[in-house]
This record gives sequence, C-alpha cells and structure tokens, in this order.
Amino acid sequence: MGDGILVEMTESELRRDLEEGTRDAAQRARVAPLSESELKHLLDIYLIPAKFIGVELGEEVILSIDGGTIKTRNLGISIGRVQTIQIFERILGFDTMELAHIDYSWKMIKPVLGWEQPDLEQALLVTTIPLFYGAMPNLGLYTQPDGPVPNPADLIPKGKIAESRVAMEEAIEYAVKDMVFCASKLYESGADGINLDTTGGAGDHDFLAALKTTEILKKKYPEMCIEMGMAGEFVLGMHGQLTYQGVKLAGLYPHEQLKIAEKAGVTLFGPAITTNTNKSHAWNLSRAATFVKACVENASVPIHANLGMGVGSSPVVVNCPNDATSRSAKALVEICRLDGL
Repeated sequence: MGDGILVEMTESELRRDLEEGTRDAAQRARVAPLSESELKHLLDIYLIPAKFIGVELGEEVILSIDGGTIKTRNLGISIGRVQTIQIFERILGFDTMELAHIDYSWKMIKPVLGWEQPDLEQALLVTTIPLFYGAMPNLGLYTQPDGPVPNPADLIPKGKIAESRVAMEEAIEYAVKDMVFCASKLYESGADGINLDTTGGAGDHDFLAALKTTEILKKKYPEMCIEMGMAGEFVLGMHGQLTYQGVKLAGLYPHEQLKIAEKAGVTLFGPAITTNTNKSHAWNLSRAATFVKACVENASVPIHANLGMGVGSSPVVVNCPNDATSRSAKALVEICRLDGL
C-alpha cells in the first residue's frame, strides 16, 4: 500500500487499481490515460515473482539524487560527507552524486558557505562522477519568527489576504538573492551542477523564486547545469495570482510545470507525483506513470522523475521496500521512456 503495509491482491484487483489510477491522473491533469498495452505491461511487472526486478540490459538510465550526503546520516551512520560520496560512486555505482548540508535549505547554507566550498572542492578532487550541490528554496524559512517577513499562515486565517500576498512577494526577493549568491559561489568552486530541490513546497511563490533564480543563473553562467526537482504533482496556489512569462503558476500539473521550467532555463527536470497512502502501490504507480509519461512527451530537456519516500508511487516510509521501488523504477523507465531517476 501507499503507507508501506504489505497486502495481497488478486490479478483482477491489480488490474482494477491500475485502471483506476491512470483514470484519476488523466482526469486531474487532462492528459491521456495509459493505453491497454501499457496497462498490460504494468500488470506483467507485478506478476514477476522476484522480490527485486530491473530493466533489461542496455535499458539503464542515469541516476541523480537529492540530499545525497544526508542519506547516510539519516540511517545513523557516522561518516564524513566526502567518504559518503566515494561510497556512492565506487560501491553503489551511482552516476551522479550531490553534496548537501544537513539543513537542506539555501537560506541555511548562506551562513556556512565558507565551510561548504572547501568540502565541495575536496570531494571533487577524489571523485570522478558529476557532483551537484543541492538544497530547497524553502520559502517558509523567510517568514517570522525565524525570517524577516510576516507569516502568511498567521495572516490568512485572519482574512488578511492582501497582506499575506505582499509577504510572499517579499520572501521571493530574499530567497532569489540567497539562492543566486550561494549557487554562484558553489559553481565557481567547481560544482558540476546545482539542484533546486523540492521546488514549490511552500506554494506558487516558492516555485516562482526557483524560476527566477534559474533565469538569473543561466544568464550569468550559460553552461551551468541546473536540475529542478518539484515538491508535488500540483502547484499549490498559496498566493494564487503569481505568473511567470504570462502563465499563472497555481494549479499547474507536471507537464505544465515542465514547460515553465524549460522557459526559465533548467537543464534537468524532476516531476514529483504524490503517493496516496490509502491506495495500493499499483494504483499509485499507474497514476504516477500517467503524469510522468505526459511530462516526457512534452519535454525538450531530460526528465529525471522523483522516486523515493512519498513520491513517484514509492510508499511513504523512510526505508522503502525494494519490491515496490524496483517495480516503480522499471515501470517508469519502460513505459514513460525516462532519461533518468
């Protein structure tokens, strides 16, 4: 299930959930549902008896990662970040890796940037794979009591909608300034790419801050690789009136988010499809594949779908079960023709 609980289903129940999942996504995003052959392909993947499965030889895709060096700390393993990157490269065989601060937000990185730069440089000296530096826009950090602007969560319940929107617009300016400053310094220190992760997590103003940052960075460094990973399948309209190049951001689904991100200048785009904990993994996977397939079909940049705890059909548990995640990976790669995960 979407919450990680193990259940047994008959073949007909699996088929029903696959059909319902793709129908739900198609109706919400107004995209085409999966075809009969694609639903049959999904069903066949579930009928493979092996616990862990993969794509056929030669069908592998690139792996990128968010919060890379935080992963081992989450598991309680006391090891340095440079050594973590080496393990992911030389033992786990990752194609790319990411240096990340334990507080995965650009605002929190700025005060410690002087320490992050030499760590990045050291990691680059002892590894070969492309090394990103990543963090979240996280515009919630710019609100009071920790930040400089009034908190919309306090203003909106009081009916102060206009004041709330002004606060969000102010937060955008602060966030863009911090992200451009930090990303520039880290790129000049040698980072192979910058990851703006969990974009839109705070709402449409969060998404706009990342878009503006991307636009500025690409003008400053045309060759810079910028990966934008989204926070969810639907951009929340916390502000509700923000636009980018004439397009309202609130309410955009993955294939629409992609086109806006491309206009801003992203190099890689990561759609994030929210997992429903009350539904089966089959329902969630069919639904995720429908969203992601529409995204890939509209893309002119590589698509690295988000697949992990709570997104891309993966169950909402810290350590995701391999039988679920391997089936998710195989299905998204083979049906959606992804460039990466």
